[in-house]
Amino acid sequence: MAVTDDPTAGSKGARHLDGDAMTRSMAAPIESVDVLLVEDDPQDAFLVEELLADTALSVHITWVATLQEARRHLPGFRGCVLLDLNLPDAGGMDLLREVLTSASSAAVVVLTGLNDEHEGAAAVAAGAQDYLVKGQVDGSLLARSLRYSVERRRSDENARQLREAELYARENMRLERGLLPQVLLERSPLSHRSFYRPGRKRALVGGDFFDAVEKDGTTHVIIGDVSGHGPDEAALGVSLRIAWRALVMGGVPETSLLPALEEILVSERAQEEMYATLCQVSLDTGSESARVRLFGHPPPLLITDTVVETKATPRPPLGVFPEPENEVEEFPFPRGATLMLYTDGLVDAHAGEGAERLGVEGLGRTLSTVLNRGVSIVDLPERLVDEVERYNGGPLQDDVAMLLVTHGDVG
Repeated sequence: MAVTDDPTAGSKGARHLDGDAMTRSMAAPIESVDVLLVEDDPQDAFLVEELLADTALSVHITWVATLQEARRHLPGFRGCVLLDLNLPDAGGMDLLREVLTSASSAAVVVLTGLNDEHEGAAAVAAGAQDYLVKGQVDGSLLARSLRYSVERRRSDENARQLREAELYARENMRLERGLLPQVLLERSPLSHRSFYRPGRKRALVGGDFFDAVEKDGTTHVIIGDVSGHGPDEAALGVSLRIAWRALVMGGVPETSLLPALEEILVSERAQEEMYATLCQVSLDTGSESARVRLFGHPPPLLITDTVVETKATPRPPLGVFPEPENEVEEFPFPRGATLMLYTDGLVDAHAGEGAERLGVEGLGRTLSTVLNRGVSIVDLPERLVDEVERYNGGPLQDDVAMLLVTHGDVG
């Protein structure tokens, strides 16, 4: 039997018992388990080693005699802790709780005396995977307990991760419901088709948002993108969308909507450097021209017989350099035409091999290509994203939001 002293041990020593020397069974090992044996009685420690030596379980044991010595090994340990609840420097449930906390990824099997079997049951109730009574254990039972405890710990960890994933999914759904509302266009001459796809590698949905509201004979449409990615940005996006809808429905004048929204952004953002790009389009019922305001956002694309970029004077994003309301650009928006508002997840896609980005001009060409295949407005968003991803060479990394509004019914 090979026994070596651990150089990190104290005076009593943490001794490593070589698993290959212990395995005397003629059969090949069917499993390997790392064991941290926390036991102050050398005879009991030797007995554990001897019992496991006659099993098919391949084991590497690190033996320590006190909690103080065990503390060097517990953090990050992922095997099985075989724990005596009566050590010279600790004992009982306090000892167990420290081990469970310090070795959160490990399985824990408690060793008790015959008269302390009730402690074993209490230990399992407190979080240990199993308990064994000294003097009533053979090698087969000990090996099964170690194997079972490690597998149960893994199963518990998988169940925990599944619960976290389910909570995460529900939270994402709540965020997306806030980001992607039911638009209010019952009395509007516009019909709509919306689309949202979160970035493939994002842990949370980002800050893309849109909305559309008809109020007092004017339809206002907005799309925006909060800088950055994560929960703060998603929360700010929801706040801005809800605030914008409240301002519109509250009758705030069109020229005051975005200055008021900027004040809200500044007051609600988690960091001073956060900002939002934004595009707002307004159409009076009965008119065939619309007004557009751009704040650091890519311009809408107008779909008629051709695809045309809507020209507007660019302004800084909201939250960067506040500016007073300037003269607003108008553009033709005839009946039957469709206006596509979108976020920069599309224009930031690669335009093929190399570092070149698609850009607004490239997106316009791609949109024309898709439309020339006879794709309807209803199916357009998915087909357009598929085509952009083909150019990109794979899934888009950023969120993609689109809001298509048609002057009349969606075809």
